[in-house]
Amino acid sequence: MSSHESYDEKSDVKSAVNVTDTLAAQHHLAFKSDQVDTGAQLVAGQQFDLDPAESLRIRKKIDWHIMPLMCTLYWVQFMDKTTLGSSAILGIREATHLTTNQYNWLGTIFYLSYLVFEYPQNLALQRFPVGKWMSLNIFIWGIALCSHAACKNFGGLFTVRLILGMCEGSITAGFMIVSSMFYTRTEQTLRVGYWSQIISGFISFGSLHITTTGFEPWQWLMIITGAITLVNAAAYWFLFPDSPTNAWFLTPDERAKAVQRIKGNQTGVENKHFKIEQFYETLRDPKTWLFAFFSALDNVPNSLTNQRQIIVSSFGFTPLQTTLLGCVDGFIEIVTIYTGVKLVARVKDSRAYVGAIWFLPNIIGVFLINFLPWSNKVGLLFAQWTTGIGTTGFVLALSWLSSVTAGHTKRVTVNAIMLISYCIGNAAAPFMWQAKYQPRNHIPWIIIGICYVICPCILLAIRHLLSRENKRRDAEPVDEQYDDVYIEVITPEGKRIEQKIPKEYLDLTDIQNRDFRKPYRPSSWVDSSTVISARHRWRSSPNPEPA
Repeated sequence: MSSHESYDEKSDVKSAVNVTDTLAAQHHLAFKSDQVDTGAQLVAGQQFDLDPAESLRIRKKIDWHIMPLMCTLYWVQFMDKTTLGSSAILGIREATHLTTNQYNWLGTIFYLSYLVFEYPQNLALQRFPVGKWMSLNIFIWGIALCSHAACKNFGGLFTVRLILGMCEGSITAGFMIVSSMFYTRTEQTLRVGYWSQIISGFISFGSLHITTTGFEPWQWLMIITGAITLVNAAAYWFLFPDSPTNAWFLTPDERAKAVQRIKGNQTGVENKHFKIEQFYETLRDPKTWLFAFFSALDNVPNSLTNQRQIIVSSFGFTPLQTTLLGCVDGFIEIVTIYTGVKLVARVKDSRAYVGAIWFLPNIIGVFLINFLPWSNKVGLLFAQWTTGIGTTGFVLALSWLSSVTAGHTKRVTVNAIMLISYCIGNAAAPFMWQAKYQPRNHIPWIIIGICYVICPCILLAIRHLLSRENKRRDAEPVDEQYDDVYIEVITPEGKRIEQKIPKEYLDLTDIQNRDFRKPYRPSSWVDSSTVISARHRWRSSPNPEPA
């Protein structure tokens, strides 16, 4: 099926929306309302330029209502992922009689479950209200986390870890979808971050000081983090919006302006109907698999999440010292992610370059861990800390993927593939941490080093692919197929009329929409609608000059 076939259904669609003979004679396309983006109903027939000051006011209002919830849940999500590693220092392995292999399986089953349920979770996020679906998953996840405290053996822990993976698969995908609904490409990049380990380290440290009969510190850690998660579930049910088209904190006029604000993304808001042709296009798109390959390899080192504190403890530090030193990992990630995304927003065409450069300290850290004398505990500790700097690359890749993909079914599919690959890397990696490799763990660290070398190469390859595609599209004639499109709208008086809608809200994919440009940086430099307008003016001029 060609990229245009699913949309150019003139006879069927026109009968569905009662296109008159007069309108038909004008050779425009008429779309069913369920074919187009949900934001189309708000902007259909409207012709207005959004004032920058008004756009900024609306963005600040969105930030005020969304960012605290997103940042809190990012923290809770990562904190919950690291509870297993923290519990290893607090006594969970001894209390539940875990072998090294069983402990590794607890890390793997989380990601295997995440993998199996990731695409169903993405489909559910498309079909149901995003905020409510995430809230339901957060609630079940919180119950499962608290249930860790009741587990006495490997079987019980295996079950609750499986449930955790099933539920957490909705979170990152949900945030990627919501970010693309409310924010421009530049804003998406600047708002991605993880605020987790520095606080979870203090919680682990505090748990060590809780002394109760019959209830160990690791059990208190699970109860405390589970309770925090349940509070977040309630907050998401009542406060987190499903879409800018129905956000409770925006007025009807502000909702239309919020949709207009992201017009330059060329991705629209959302569409609740699964489109099989977009699914197939995703599978044929080479950038899908480059991002997937990057995600899988970049997350092999993420097995350090459950191993880091065990490794630090092996350097000779006490459990109290180890839990506090874990806060440094979080601080390093916060600083490097913040500086990375700020640099990307300020330096033209730098997204892939920043991601690649930020991997260099990781490579140096792996080299030092393998070759420093085992007696140099401080050097080994600092070397391990440097391996957290490359996290910036994955954060940039998540926002990059959202900004280069259009069509809602395609977006949820490519998000699912990216996160399934993330699970594959995380699920396979724990088994390289074998007792026979301790204490130096040369084999795991060599594998991690290889991944750190390949990942920046993939980012640069993606940049080359997108740059080449943009140049090819710039050389194409203007595609006017979707410039004259109408949908049926029912007025407050109950009258059915047809109103023209912009191409940005037709739920076209990045391949179907030839005016779509695939950024290898955020679009803070030139708004894509400005580029499109300039192309039309130049090519329609009898004596064209470069725009």
